[in-house]
Amino acid sequence: MSLGTKDFLRLASLVAILAAGSCSSPFDDKGGLVEDPMTNHPIQVEPNYRSLKLSFSAPNAGLMPEDSQKFDAFVADFIAHGNGAISITVPSGRDADATIGYFGERMAAAGVPRDRILVGTRDKVGSDARVEIGYISYQASTAPCGDWSTNLAYTASNTINPNFGCAVQHNIAAQVADPRDLIAPHDSTPGDAARRAVVYDNYRQGKPTGATLTPDQSAAVSDVNK
Repeated sequence: MSLGTKDFLRLASLVAILAAGSCSSPFDDKGGLVEDPMTNHPIQVEPNYRSLKLSFSAPNAGLMPEDSQKFDAFVADFIAHGNGAISITVPSGRDADATIGYFGERMAAAGVPRDRILVGTRDKVGSDARVEIGYISYQASTAPCGDWSTNLAYTASNTINPNFGCAVQHNIAAQVADPRDLIAPHDSTPGDAARRAVVYDNYRQGKPTGATLTPDQSAAVSDVNK
């Protein structure tokens, strides 16, 4: 069966549309999004054990000023980025309980919940009688960049190069404040029931539901041109 001129033109137009669509398709042969840097360069989030060892002679002497600053900074970092519990491991001996009490109370005073403080003792190894503080944090990383295996001057295949988006993914992994956010978001804080009741009551009465600005409040960024 032969095709007429109109039928041939329709078929040619359909083939051209399908060919153009296949060239601009964002999917590769395996069905993956080749334009998505998160697919090509995924960020790996892995647990990382962090520890701090401090010299501590007796509970009544406390810590040296430099070690005290290190301890405070370490505990603050745990509160901000730590996961699970923070541990206190002290050398076994007559001062073990007092030493545990000293560090535990300092952590609690810094804001660490007592149920997240784990304590224990260990046998003294050689001359190392230091106290070890440790916790688990998460670290984000990606595979190294620099895959220039494709010819960037050849674009007939309409696909991206293997290195596309790698630097951006590296920057995200380096700058994210809490890598756990890349795994799952934090739980939302509960809503303000009292404020919700006020807004709903105003809505029922036909009153404005937004907050009222006081005369001293202004939304102007600058008064230079006034």
